[in-house]
Amino acid sequence: MPNPIFVRSLTESERERLKAGLRSSDGFELRRCQIILGSERGEHAIAIAQNVGCSDETVREVIKAFNLRGLKALQPGSRRPHKTQAAFTGEKAERLKELLHQNPRTFGKPTSVWTCELAAEVSFEQQLIQERISGETVRITLKRMGVKWARAKHWITSPDPEYSRKKSDEIG
Repeated sequence: MPNPIFVRSLTESERERLKAGLRSSDGFELRRCQIILGSERGEHAIAIAQNVGCSDETVREVIKAFNLRGLKALQPGSRRPHKTQAAFTGEKAERLKELLHQNPRTFGKPTSVWTCELAAEVSFEQQLIQERISGETVRITLKRMGVKWARAKHWITSPDPEYSRKKSDEIG
């Protein structure tokens, strides 16, 4: 069994800040203060986890974060993943690019204009990817390849047979 982990020695100002955090309305900060103060009292991670209502691994992560970053560990960090895996690998990204040079009607779609959502749907149907993705994933993939995606524009036309002549004439 590995050695138990505890917080480092607290300064008096840190201890006061942690005790003040026990009255916080923010549940995240409250739990973190409870964990750190429990560890300072010599409680093991499993006992703290049972008191606070979280996993013992969470307790260990909080203790490590406090030992590393101090009181900054009381604030939530970004929930965004640090690493992401691209939905389209190099070869499949090129096939996506080729797919977008074809008409969507080729794939049985009722439109002739690509959208990111439609490209995601067709990519799944054509088995370029293994699971459904969002249109945003398609946009990011294209951006990574240096392709700028612009929303399709519908141009206004008129049923008037003289429309093109009138449009080109100068109004005077």
